Amino acid sequence: MDWLDWQKSVLLTDLYQLTMLQGYFERGMEDEAVFEFFVRRQPEQRNFLLAAGLEQVLDYLESLAFSATDIACLDDTGLFSAAFLDYLRGLRFRGSVEAMPEGTVFFADEPVLRVVGPLPQAQLVESRLINLLHFQTLVASKAARCALAAPDKLLVDFGMRRSHGAEAAVFAARASYLAGFGGTATVVAKPLYGIPIFGTMAHSFIESHDSEPAAFESFARAHHGAVVLLIDTYDTERGARRVVELAARLADEGIRIHSVRLDSGDPAVLSKSVRRILDQGGCEDIGIFASGGLDEYELSRLHRLGAPIDGYGIGTSVDVSADAPSLDCVYKIQEYAGRARRKRSTGKATWPGRKQVFRLYDDDGRLSRDILTIQGDSQPGRPLLEPVMRDGRRLAPSPSLDQVRATAAAGLEQLPASLRSLEAAAGFTVEVAGALKELAASVDKAFR
Repeated sequence: MDWLDWQKSVLLTDLYQLTMLQGYFERGMEDEAVFEFFVRRQPEQRNFLLAAGLEQVLDYLESLAFSATDIACLDDTGLFSAAFLDYLRGLRFRGSVEAMPEGTVFFADEPVLRVVGPLPQAQLVESRLINLLHFQTLVASKAARCALAAPDKLLVDFGMRRSHGAEAAVFAARASYLAGFGGTATVVAKPLYGIPIFGTMAHSFIESHDSEPAAFESFARAHHGAVVLLIDTYDTERGARRVVELAARLADEGIRIHSVRLDSGDPAVLSKSVRRILDQGGCEDIGIFASGGLDEYELSRLHRLGAPIDGYGIGTSVDVSADAPSLDCVYKIQEYAGRARRKRSTGKATWPGRKQVFRLYDDDGRLSRDILTIQGDSQPGRPLLEPVMRDGRRLAPSPSLDQVRATAAAGLEQLPASLRSLEAAAGFTVEVAGALKELAASVDKAFR
């Protein structure tokens, strides 16, 4: 298999999906099944989560098909019968999907996405769906915390080099932009998703020149975009003074220095001294951009201290969600052949059946509580899961990424102050409706 083909292959799954499928095939188990994706528990550091990745899920489901190469690879394992492999050749996803729109704030135990279809189809897609939804939701939730910690600042994704592979780097750029970042340094995100791209310069550019002033001038003359000069390679304050000297000379030629960048030391202290040097030199219009090991806690500290920083480059902490690198998320069967199903394992019990989440707000428009209930149960509030796919095809064109950004921004704005905080808040109330409790009790009784 060619390296470029693997992302599209249905073999990007766990082996047990295929061995179970063969069991379903041999027993003729093709009745309708219902699966739901949800997060069992939120990380201790997270007061909320932000749904992301639905667009890639729908792309995957619409294009799902076993190629000749996929079939040949499975045949080589010796694990599958000729009849089953022939069945896979014609397998396509023909089910339906309901989901929370991308950018929706959600909480533990709430279904984010529901798949309904013949059991083999709904089961097969489990591993890749979790893979797609988990990572972008994880990154978007972390990035949203950064956006809340640094209001009105430009935040740029700098994390490609430490992302866990190419797909992760691209999806991190998308998820962070969705959550409120202003753009990314990952160039391919622009042609793929229309995300604004930003770039500065590396210390190697400074060091490769015989002097810092020569490096600054060389870059300013060569760069056709916003000129951002890295001033901490040798001495930060001296670098700022050199920028002042250069800015005056270049201004006569119509070349403007947009910003200076700090990448080491204490940004709270250095930004104030650099701001003073720039202002005293008549460069009030030159901004300050900071990077280097930043996360939401450092952004909050800098905001609290009034650091005169206009924007931040945030990399590793967001792209690998360093403090909470995974979510306890699952995709579980909730109904098969018309009967609700429920897992009862210790610590992993599920609520059975097809469910809906209703959201209620207080008089100030802030989120007050959610109600988790069975589909069709009438409850106050706004239902969050919406139909997005039927018979394996989208019901409507997907919203643009900027529309998803707007959804996320509105949802974050509606959070009460306690949930917007970086500190752990008391658990948000997700009320379980009586109808759902009754269904769980009846399922327990039936299967006992």
